Amino acid sequence: MAGRHSFDVEVLTPEGEVFSGEVRQVSTRTAVGEIGILANHAPLLAALRPAELRLHIDDSETRRYAQAHGWLQVFGNHARLLVEEAIAPEELDVAALKEQLADAEQRLAESEEGSGARGRAEKDRDRAEAFLAIAAE
Repeated sequence: MAGRHSFDVEVLTPEGEVFSGEVRQVSTRTAVGEIGILANHAPLLAALRPAELRLHIDDSETRRYAQAHGWLQVFGNHARLLVEEAIAPEELDVAALKEQLADAEQRLAESEEGSGARGRAEKDRDRAEAFLAIAAE
């Protein structure tokens, strides 16, 4: 059972579970801005943007991940993050990310405003930019 100041968190991707355990705080970015979740947070459902996901296990340990698009659900002192990817910063491939960013920018330039292709290119660009920033830290 989670303590007074901690709560259960799951980070799930299509490939499986990335993290499951108790934390003191979750820090990430939603579609409307940065958010920090503490124990006993009000129920919440939010779209997630690519960002650094920080799981504060305790005062001395923080686990960091490059988080792709997804969803955050908070209910009953439990947080669940369903994300396309959650990658440890040391596992990021900077060269591959730069290629992905260039590809996304080219597709963005070639796509029509409001098209599905443009939306996917914007999403891919946002992910590559966020992951590159995390890899540079």
